[in-house]
Amino acid sequence: MTQDAYIASAIRTPTGKAKGVFKQVRPDDLLSFILKTLLEDNPSVDPKMIDDVIIGCAMPEAEQGLNIARISALLAGYPNSVAGVTVNRFCASGLQSIAYAADRIRLGEADVVIAGGVESMSMIPMTGHHPAFNMKVFNEDNLGIAYGMGTTAEQVVKKYNIKRGAQDQFAFESHQKAISAINQGYFEDEIRPYETIVQSYDSDSKQIIQKSVTVSQDEGVRFDTSIEQLSKLKGAFHVNGSVTAGNSSQMSDGASAVLLCSEKALKLFNLEPMARFVGFAVSGVDPKIMGIGPVLAIPKVLKQCGLKQHDIGHIELNEAFAAQSLAVIQELNLDPNVINPLGGAIALGHPLGATGSIRTSTLVHNLNRTDARFGMVTMCIGSGMGAAGVFENSQ
Repeated sequence: MTQDAYIASAIRTPTGKAKGVFKQVRPDDLLSFILKTLLEDNPSVDPKMIDDVIIGCAMPEAEQGLNIARISALLAGYPNSVAGVTVNRFCASGLQSIAYAADRIRLGEADVVIAGGVESMSMIPMTGHHPAFNMKVFNEDNLGIAYGMGTTAEQVVKKYNIKRGAQDQFAFESHQKAISAINQGYFEDEIRPYETIVQSYDSDSKQIIQKSVTVSQDEGVRFDTSIEQLSKLKGAFHVNGSVTAGNSSQMSDGASAVLLCSEKALKLFNLEPMARFVGFAVSGVDPKIMGIGPVLAIPKVLKQCGLKQHDIGHIELNEAFAAQSLAVIQELNLDPNVINPLGGAIALGHPLGATGSIRTSTLVHNLNRTDARFGMVTMCIGSGMGAAGVFENSQ
């Protein structure tokens, strides 16, 4: 038996800059908050009917290790009967969790699944606390696996002739679109404000000062940035390189959760669907140019779904780097007008394992605001992969 899978609700925390507003917040606290809030937003759903909680995390260790999906579900007050599993496809982990959840439903194995993602780059750095590569990685044929992400972006710049000015312009526009979206209140439907306690040490009184702060907006958006400022930044990864801190995504903290249901569950709990899951595809590319991954994943998922590029009215293309985003747009001849209309990761942040579900949340809320029928979430993935998921507007 096959059936459709629908997104009934999609929410997220604000995204904090690494070592920023959420630097003292554990990722399992961020995730348990958003899981609890998802049920509070949908009180008709019987928690005992949830078949699984599937959560993406790119660096599942330390504070976000030990199967953070199951632990956070329990911390959120879910019944003991609700299972949980953590999945890892690096930057696509949050989107992969949604695809896995949708497939469980489409196969008739489940009716209600919660998917999402979480990452604290404040607490767990890129590559984790103790990376331990197999020494065979350093053979010439496998060396791309060990490349830093910035180095892969510089390789894309070289191979696809991406100019520095174009990268800075793309980054500037990401911030401008995000600012416009914030000013119009577009993120308010998806963001759930998070109250945190910020601790600091007062050297005069020799006391630890605690202050309650409610975070309701993505922290990384630069309201005062300019092309002139961006153009003055030096290469962050290579001497004389064109990939800078300003035209790269921000290391971030955040969590997101999506409620997926069968049609039967929608009727049972009197829920209105936001979007229908249509399809998902992944592809592999040379790890040295990992940023080009969507160039293969996008045509693959479109073929699977029986769609053409012009059918997609909104594309959330994760802005790991302006360089790789521009290369993807260039190689597929994508319409820039449908790419990241509310800004992207350069402005809004990229909390690795959470990004796919965060971008899905942004997508489905914006589809519901517009008359676009189909939308897509796509991204490049460390070690040389691409992923793309397609959703259909249900409102």
